[in-house]
Amino acid sequence: MKAKQVAKLVLAGVLLFAAAGSAVAENAADGPGEMALRKIMKDLGGSMQTVTGGISAEDWQLIEKTAPLIADHPQPPMTEKLRIIAFMGTDMGKFKNYDGEVHKAAESLGQAAKAKDGQAVIAAFQTVQTACYGCHRDFRQQFLQHFYGTR
Repeated sequence: MKAKQVAKLVLAGVLLFAAAGSAVAENAADGPGEMALRKIMKDLGGSMQTVTGGISAEDWQLIEKTAPLIADHPQPPMTEKLRIIAFMGTDMGKFKNYDGEVHKAAESLGQAAKAKDGQAVIAAFQTVQTACYGCHRDFRQQFLQHFYGTR
């Protein structure tokens, strides 16, 4: 009986150690201490710039192809999500609402680009940008301060 308990504790420790190692490996992609969310944000910024260029060139196909990269952007690993949720506390709902707004508007962006409707593309992109700006305005500084010690 006691051997089973020891085995369970050892297994739990190994799983915990493996999960922690996985989180470190995922976060180390951009450098020590970098969170996966930072890379996701950088990639989203690149996609936003691609859409801006696509609007300027009226390249609806490029925008249609890029919109899902914004709407369905990757999520941070679960260990990082838990850190973010713990930090955000009661503001987590507001944070998720911004993400939902971005998702919905980016889907509309893709549909408008498919229809080659420049006015609707611009309106949907404005909605995406407004949601991004709102989230950054409300959370970016405190997030950077908490997770990176910067202002």
